[in-house]
Amino acid sequence: MAALRRKFGEDYQVVNTSRGIPFSAPVKKKRQRMVDKNGRCNVQHGNLGGETSRYLSDLFTTLVDLKWRWNLLIFILTYTIAWLVMASMWWIIAYIRGDLNHRHDESYTPCVANVYNFPSAFLFFIETEATIGYGYRYITEKCPEGIILFLFQSLLGSIVDAFLIGCMFIKMSQPKKRAETLMFSQDAVISQRDGKLCLMFRVGNLRNSHMVSAQIRCKLIKSRQTPEGEFLPLDQCELDVGFGTGADQLFLVSPLTICHEINPKSPFFDLSQRSLMNEQFEIVVILEGIVETTGMTCQARTSYTEDEVLWGHRFLPVMSLEEGFFRVDYSQFHSTFEVPTPSYSVKEYEDKSSLPSPAATPHRDRVFSVDCLEAVEERGGRGGGGGGGGGAGAGGSASARLPTKLQRMSSSGKEDLQRKVLRLSSQPAERACSTGDLPLKLQRLGSAPGQDDAESRLQLKSLKVGLEPVMTQSTGDLHHRSLLHTSMHTHTHTHAPLHTPLGTPTPARPEDNLPAKLRRMNADR
Repeated sequence: MAALRRKFGEDYQVVNTSRGIPFSAPVKKKRQRMVDKNGRCNVQHGNLGGETSRYLSDLFTTLVDLKWRWNLLIFILTYTIAWLVMASMWWIIAYIRGDLNHRHDESYTPCVANVYNFPSAFLFFIETEATIGYGYRYITEKCPEGIILFLFQSLLGSIVDAFLIGCMFIKMSQPKKRAETLMFSQDAVISQRDGKLCLMFRVGNLRNSHMVSAQIRCKLIKSRQTPEGEFLPLDQCELDVGFGTGADQLFLVSPLTICHEINPKSPFFDLSQRSLMNEQFEIVVILEGIVETTGMTCQARTSYTEDEVLWGHRFLPVMSLEEGFFRVDYSQFHSTFEVPTPSYSVKEYEDKSSLPSPAATPHRDRVFSVDCLEAVEERGGRGGGGGGGGGAGAGGSASARLPTKLQRMSSSGKEDLQRKVLRLSSQPAERACSTGDLPLKLQRLGSAPGQDDAESRLQLKSLKVGLEPVMTQSTGDLHHRSLLHTSMHTHTHTHAPLHTPLGTPTPARPEDNLPAKLRRMNADR
């Protein structure tokens, strides 16, 4: 099967040719990641144009960043070319001076003794550069140009050695290999911790040497579109892993589980188990610290795609207590198990919990009008007249429905009670004693079938008096005022009519400001 896939590609499927249901093994398309699991970034820079010269301005860093095969090639070529060039210069000096023609002349003093061809000049340069000093080839005092070339060779050799050996040393001492002993879990999980939904993953250190000042950060990489219509590919968003509480500072001597709480400030606030299947994002984890042995800063990276986030899972414990020490079982480092976890998002949960429940409805203050109190007292009086103790009990139960404050007020006189209740129920902006402001229980009391009197039903209505825009008074109060005014008017004018024609000038009375219907009802009464 693997050979067939290599031959025909990753989209190769196995199909059952029998008459039964065809079987296919779907192969999921590989997800393009920005950061691989090993921490390598899948970003390439192209079309630099004239910006390539910037790499040569920082040649040392450019050589260090190269791969090992290119570093070794440059190292070998640099030394080989330097040796050939310097050996050629020594051979040219011998050739110009004619030392090559006096090979067997012992009376002749050459520039460099025993240098008669190019191989002997190359060996002289190597012996000088490597400070071997066999003593067979040496510079004489009658060759000033050879002395100058020797000084130049020493300086150039020191510079080349410092540059190339320094690059190789930095290349070898880089803490990238230290990052390979820092482990991350293969998958991230989402489950509840301390009653809160959290995104968690695990990190570990395989070496006994500690990571000093270890700190962890998380980035969410996801494409999005702004409200203005701008598309942001691979937009980076910070994931809080305890920056405010100091939980991002790690003491990494044993595997730790890093937790990101999903709250209204989290990018996963509206993420549910169902929406996770349709999302496309990548979580990049960056672990930084100082290597204890070298003092150099080390950084380890990994990433988790949406396919590597397991909903409703939790990591298996890896710590166990042995005799005198704690043991870490790294065979269970990547293992998880399922736990009961709500499938809805935190946003949906908060929306459900914010809905008002009947038990949590706040109690409204009860407002009683004088008319309702009269109806309750009248009902109690009828019960008392009908049957002695039973009526007294009914009257007591009716008065027991009233608040304690109103019960105390009822004992101080009816007129005083009316004024106090009206004053309690009035507000600074508007006084209201209508049936709409009364509780339903008192509205039912006011409309009880035993009260056939039209006067009691009339007293539960409210109306606006005159041209006052915000003050309303109950009809009971208006009726009380109309009776007082009528009695005074009866003493002066015994047979004066209650209603006067519109053109007749009469003194202002409260009845004149009432609607026609209420004036007729007052006249009937």
